[in-house]
Amino acid sequence: MKRYNGKTVIKRIAPEAGRRILVISDIHGNLSYFEELLRKVGFCAEDILIIDGDFLEKGPSSLDTLRFVMELSAKGNTHAVCGNCDGWHTMFGMTPEEDDETLAYIRYRGRGLIWDMCREIGIDPAGLEHFTETKELLKEKYAREWDFLSELPHAIETEKFVFAHAGMDPALSLEENSIEVLEHSDALMEKGYSFEKWLIVGHWPVMLYWENIVSANPIIDREHRIISLDGGCVLKDDGQLNCLIIPDADSEDFRFEAYDPFPVKKVRDPQEGGGTSYYIRWGDSRVQILERGTEFSLCRHVRTGYTMRILTKYLFSDGEYTDCNDCTDYVLPLEKGDEVSVVETTSEGYFVKHRGISGWYYGELE
Repeated sequence: MKRYNGKTVIKRIAPEAGRRILVISDIHGNLSYFEELLRKVGFCAEDILIIDGDFLEKGPSSLDTLRFVMELSAKGNTHAVCGNCDGWHTMFGMTPEEDDETLAYIRYRGRGLIWDMCREIGIDPAGLEHFTETKELLKEKYAREWDFLSELPHAIETEKFVFAHAGMDPALSLEENSIEVLEHSDALMEKGYSFEKWLIVGHWPVMLYWENIVSANPIIDREHRIISLDGGCVLKDDGQLNCLIIPDADSEDFRFEAYDPFPVKKVRDPQEGGGTSYYIRWGDSRVQILERGTEFSLCRHVRTGYTMRILTKYLFSDGEYTDCNDCTDYVLPLEKGDEVSVVETTSEGYFVKHRGISGWYYGELE
């Protein structure tokens, strides 16, 4: 793909002792989540902020998010990595046929950087027919934004850490890794890699690594020295935006904070939880509808045969076989007084998150 042609660019920084390093990935154009998370962690001029790719696309505010990242970067303590959703500057080297594919993507998404740019200058992106001419107009109108994107590195390296959006091949030097590997390595933590320096990535939503529970919390693998951050912001209804907090450039005493906007309630009735459960997720979400209901439908997961009741509004079509939104029947173990974030309220109970883990609660909330 031309998108991944070119020379890999590595940025090296040497954070001063005593400065926190904050790492956030996969903002996906959700500026409100990003701003709220920065406030929650107390981001200030003394901190170093690493934006580990995919700050654009899929969410509601790509252009505003880009400008905010540019503003932060101009202050000198924020460094952004190019993710697979950020490299829009490469479209200026594409052929008319590739422009047609890009236009189809823009229409399919109905949002994103190009969508936002077109609307800002008075072009209806939904009515575009010939993208090549529009592309040249955008090149002229948004020169600052394209310059910023074109200068993004594909990875950032310090003495102890490598920040790449998706992954790297440990058999190669960082410079020898291709742009595609750094930006678009799916399911990195399933490859069995180990690294000398800590590799910190986003790209692959962390909940996709689980089968029986849904956890949006960062995964810290100390044996293999990998940290995976993507909490499913924008991509998952119950997703969150995660911030890894490294207290010092020489420290491995990691912790994290997360932001989501869901209302917080207290558990009134304890619940034992646990038991058999399954997580139906993106990429493997084909189900057979056994009994369709108004609020819940009884469904069988096609690949595994697992049967669960799914919110009917999560089903993508009215046919017997359909894909569905991510869902689980996991029952959370909860104690009286536990705080939960309420994602869904139903006639039978609540779909909630507790400490980053999603599941069902069937008692009363305060």
